[in-house]
Amino acid sequence: MPEPSRAFAAAAAAGRPPRLALAVDATDTERRLLAEWLRSEGPDAATPAELLVAADGSLDARLRREDDALVIPVRVVWLPRAKDGDRRTRWSDLVLLANPRRPGPRRQQHIASQEPGRCRIVAGEPALLSELRTRHQAEAGSAAGPESFARYVRRAAVVALERAERRLTGDRYKVPRLVAEQIIDGAAFRAELSALAARLGLPEPEVRARAEAALEELVAVQSRTAIDLWSGMMRPLHAGTWRVDADEAGLARLREENKRHALIFLPSHRSYADSFVLAGVLARHDFPANHIVGGSNLNFWPVGPLARRAGVVFIRRSFGQDEIYKAVVQEYFGYLLAKRFNLEWYFEGGRSRTGKLRAPRYGLLHYAAAALQSGRAEDVYLVPVSITYDRLAEVSQLAAEQAGAVKRKEGLAWLARYARGQRHNAGAAQVRFGAAFGMRERLAGAGASEQEQRHALQKIAFEVAVGINRAAPVTANALVTLTLLGVRDQALTLGQVRRVLEPILGYIEIRQIPATGVTVLRDPAALGAVLAELHRSGVVSIYAGGEEPVYAIEPGQHLVAAFYRNNAIHWFVNRAIVELSMLYAAEWGTAKNSTPETGPSAPAAPATDPGGPLAEGRAEARRLRDQLKFEFFFPDRETFEAELTGEMHLIAPDWDARAGTAEQVRGLLSQSGFLMAHRVLRSFLDAQLVVAERLAGRGAAAVAESDGLLDECEAVGKQMLLQGRLHGPESLSRELFSSALRLAANHGLLQPGGRDLAARREQSASYVRDLVARVRIAESLDASLRAEVTGVTR
Repeated sequence: MPEPSRAFAAAAAAGRPPRLALAVDATDTERRLLAEWLRSEGPDAATPAELLVAADGSLDARLRREDDALVIPVRVVWLPRAKDGDRRTRWSDLVLLANPRRPGPRRQQHIASQEPGRCRIVAGEPALLSELRTRHQAEAGSAAGPESFARYVRRAAVVALERAERRLTGDRYKVPRLVAEQIIDGAAFRAELSALAARLGLPEPEVRARAEAALEELVAVQSRTAIDLWSGMMRPLHAGTWRVDADEAGLARLREENKRHALIFLPSHRSYADSFVLAGVLARHDFPANHIVGGSNLNFWPVGPLARRAGVVFIRRSFGQDEIYKAVVQEYFGYLLAKRFNLEWYFEGGRSRTGKLRAPRYGLLHYAAAALQSGRAEDVYLVPVSITYDRLAEVSQLAAEQAGAVKRKEGLAWLARYARGQRHNAGAAQVRFGAAFGMRERLAGAGASEQEQRHALQKIAFEVAVGINRAAPVTANALVTLTLLGVRDQALTLGQVRRVLEPILGYIEIRQIPATGVTVLRDPAALGAVLAELHRSGVVSIYAGGEEPVYAIEPGQHLVAAFYRNNAIHWFVNRAIVELSMLYAAEWGTAKNSTPETGPSAPAAPATDPGGPLAEGRAEARRLRDQLKFEFFFPDRETFEAELTGEMHLIAPDWDARAGTAEQVRGLLSQSGFLMAHRVLRSFLDAQLVVAERLAGRGAAAVAESDGLLDECEAVGKQMLLQGRLHGPESLSRELFSSALRLAANHGLLQPGGRDLAARREQSASYVRDLVARVRIAESLDASLRAEVTGVTR
């Protein structure tokens, strides 16, 4: 065991704290470089530091002997060769069996003598042993022994060196070290495991062993090399496919927030490429790599091991009743947020099959909330992220799954097929960031009960969803598919498509809706290019055998077209609700004033009547909001009603003073230039109609097995489509039927709940029939408008 140096003794005699330069590990070449650095340009030449290498096994004994000393973490950093200003590890390095960030001993000697610019020495923030002992006792408890303190000093040195190295390599390489060891050594977690063992009636060593195994399974052990290689490996899956357009202003705001708080990125999920596209954007702007929480279904060899070292946290799809695993997940989340590591997960729980946001999952938000409420982290900011693609090769498979196809299992063969499908130009990928918000403030007003906490998390998730939608731009493909799906299977010429789009483009400008690439749709050549790209993608058919080409949705591609339409559909939902509410209010007013004596042409009730058409229209809008709550994300009721008032004034500024007959209201809607209800809501209401009628047909019988009912809805829905009762094939979606079933369950229509179940089911079906009838009125009004501008009638 080495004795203290004479310089160490001299420093102590002079009243200065002796200096200990601590290297966690070092080769002979690194020891020589560190020793030379300490002699020539170390932290303080007047008080030379003694070099101690923790890997030699001498750290524990040395710390026992030292009363106090200034510990200075030191490390030799090896840098890859620069290529175009980029010092990133490449797969070609591994082909040569060389890791440029950790070269072998002979390679180190060569680099040190021939390429000295590639080896740098960094020193971490120094700390007195007395300070470290105090911090160790606060973390591990007074019962922790000398071996635990030695591990703590080593961990503290690693953390300090990682911070120092980031100043050299950039923030994108912020990586945690020795995480599992630090979590297990923590006094609070040890106490929690002891309490858990008592509660479960299990031996404490068994619980600790299972916790360590869960940590081994869960913890992402990042490395700079793995981050580089993972990025390089996955680059072909997206780099040549899309031109990525990122929200620079949003990134600047997030960088400022990240200086104070950890960020949790919560993106929309439409593609397997989402995480790679977002990672590329963040890396280019020098954000640290996120810890990406992913499902264990993607943890297959050889992708899984590399992904885990690049920061992917593979988490079980279901925890069941495994209380130990839950405790480990909660502790790991608390650790990452306390250390201000950024997280990322896809809170929809899977890729959207329809193109719009799916219902959120709350489980991981619960663990983030627990970290805040336990005091592990001061706050964490949630970042809504919208990722929108011009075109996606995997949409065809998503559409097939909507129609009942089995999802393909992930593996090497699947990855190869996916990579082949990406070998084409698919336009642009738009990455936009919604307004980030602190989670602590949203939790502060919630009560302590489980129900109140769950309600608070639901509100937070909905706020994230609304933020994603508000950041998502309208794209040219979304508008073109919206237009063609809205005319059923009627084909339109280029000029007719342009004239149908014109009032919608004007509406987007008036509303100041975020959009990208849509203004070109006013130009015939650019619009033709968009239609041609959709044709090459198999979404749009072109018939050119007549006087001029005509365009329609390709047979069998309605679900794919609906996916692109639904990317932007949320921007038009309020408009559609106002249209249906206005039609309802007008019909109500006419019916109220219709008597055997006066007939239906009598004046409607005045708008100032508290129970008049305006009040009825607003009440119907609230009913529609409830009817669509499992399909779309709405803001709070006050904001929602203010938005509806704004929409109503766009259609007719003085409508509340002109609540006349149904014909008058239809005239006002026609004067607005276009209608949206049939384009936006028809497929969702058609799916609800299928489910509602199947439930009504069962009388008061319970629904015990949802899959059987989904199969029945698919079969009967196809019959209804053939009979013309449904608008188009995009209504025949297993995902839409599932949402309609969740609505029915929410309304208490699945299981027996009283003698009136059959009547309530029939009432629900009757309401949906009425909604579909009103949508058809909107469709006929829009068809008349279309005939005026295009000269084509159905």
